[in-house]
Amino acid sequence: MERKVLLVCCAVGLLGLVSAAAGFGAELTRIKRSQVKFISDTQCEYPDDTPTFGLGVTAAVALMLARIIINVSTVCNCCKRRPQPSSSNSAVPRFYIVFSWFASGIAFYLLIACATLTLNHRQGVESMYSGNDCQVVKPGVFAGVALSSLASVVLGIVYYVKLNSAKNSDMSKSGSIPNQGAIAMGQPRIPPTQHG
Repeated sequence: MERKVLLVCCAVGLLGLVSAAAGFGAELTRIKRSQVKFISDTQCEYPDDTPTFGLGVTAAVALMLARIIINVSTVCNCCKRRPQPSSSNSAVPRFYIVFSWFASGIAFYLLIACATLTLNHRQGVESMYSGNDCQVVKPGVFAGVALSSLASVVLGIVYYVKLNSAKNSDMSKSGSIPNQGAIAMGQPRIPPTQHG
């Protein structure tokens, strides 16, 4: 594996691990329903000493940076016109990148939404809900988002590696047979003539 591919994979993998770790940290520190105090029938008070917002934003930023690195690293390979193999193997990398985009989009949206909800509680914004129904992030949401962002990064890395190995394979095939510009090389064969 060439050095550039290894560096991209390491950087994206590290960002994916940071995103997942921050997501799991946000899950552990999220505001639980038992921590919410009911001021009245229509107002809730939330604890303000939770690091969930910072962890959620860290997870979202790390995921976004990983996505940017994968996109920048693969954009040159995607835009170049080269013959695509017609086998079913060419559909597999496309699945990886499509699912990677889908997973990272959902993860990023949920991280920002949940972090914003937590920020509103931290800043003392009191929720107005009837019947003691105060908003909290449901259990497992941050953990699910952390797994989704990790899956997105892993699939992005797999796509990047497969794309580079296909590119290197194409280059080695074209390098082994030099382009001769349609000039015939070798001795012409003239069939023997029969006398008689």
